Amino acid sequence: MTAGLSRLFLDHFFRSSLVAEVNDRLVGFLVGFLSPSQPTVAYIHYVAVDPDFRAKGLARELYTRFFDLARADARTVVQAITSPQNHRSIAFHTSMGFTVSAPYENHDGPGTTRVRFDRTL
Repeated sequence: MTAGLSRLFLDHFFRSSLVAEVNDRLVGFLVGFLSPSQPTVAYIHYVAVDPDFRAKGLARELYTRFFDLARADARTVVQAITSPQNHRSIAFHTSMGFTVSAPYENHDGPGTTRVRFDRTL
């Protein structure tokens, strides 16, 4: 999990990120931020759910809470990205009302194709 989540996100975006705990055990989190450059956009950078808690609605709850946080700051769009091979992520985001873009070639440098999710709030 640490490959996609550097400490700077935890240091600088903790107010717009969420955690889920059960009996003082971290079982999921969502790291997101309210774009400082695009005043209508909120962005979900990283989400993880403990394997023991998957398929129980926890990710859906974290997303819903983030949507509420974004709305409270007058954001009208939530975005995220993933690789086009991440079929589980694409299916989840589609079920949450996101649209999926065509693949963006070299999004994060050579050989890093990504798709973008957009959801209007």
